[in-house]
Amino acid sequence: MAQETLETRDALDTEKENMPSEGGEEKGEKEPFNLKKELWEWLKAIVVAGVIVFIIFHFLIRVVTVDGNSMRPTLEDGDRLIISNLFYEPDNGDVVILSEETGLDEALVKRIIAVEGQTVDITENGEVMVDGKVISEPYIAELIDDQHRGDMTYPLTVPEGCVFVMGDNRNHSTDSRSSDIGMVEESEILGRVLFRLLPLNKIGPID
Repeated sequence: MAQETLETRDALDTEKENMPSEGGEEKGEKEPFNLKKELWEWLKAIVVAGVIVFIIFHFLIRVVTVDGNSMRPTLEDGDRLIISNLFYEPDNGDVVILSEETGLDEALVKRIIAVEGQTVDITENGEVMVDGKVISEPYIAELIDDQHRGDMTYPLTVPEGCVFVMGDNRNHSTDSRSSDIGMVEESEILGRVLFRLLPLNKIGPID
């Protein structure tokens, strides 16, 4: 009787080994190649990657091209820049891109000279003062001459939610010194310039 039970158990074990695996496939057999399924998986991956790239370049960073010479010698006409407005808070000295709503119907690249609550003045010899102190500006092309002081009245205090901007090429820049632009609302700042992509011999961060 014991021998019969053992033989029966051995027979059952043999049947289990020969049974097909779950899903109707024998153990160790690979799923047949499905071109349609592979193409669908690739398509999904490409779409996801495209969405990620769109989000990065539309909301996190942008690539812009400098048009004009108002920021010389810091930036030149045709320079390609990376900008970002992610968690950005305007600060003195930042180089920023302004929207087309600033008064000249075109995007502008300028440097923030003063933020809300600060007082701006221009001395007789063309130096810029913020809150009563002449600021250090090693980046400018030259001091402001009498013909380019603009039509604003100094000293002036920057209103809440605004910034005062200038181009580094002081005598060849239309900026907050002109009532055509004046104080720029922070909402019109598209982003801070972080990096220069082109030309390659000047690639690097922007100060």
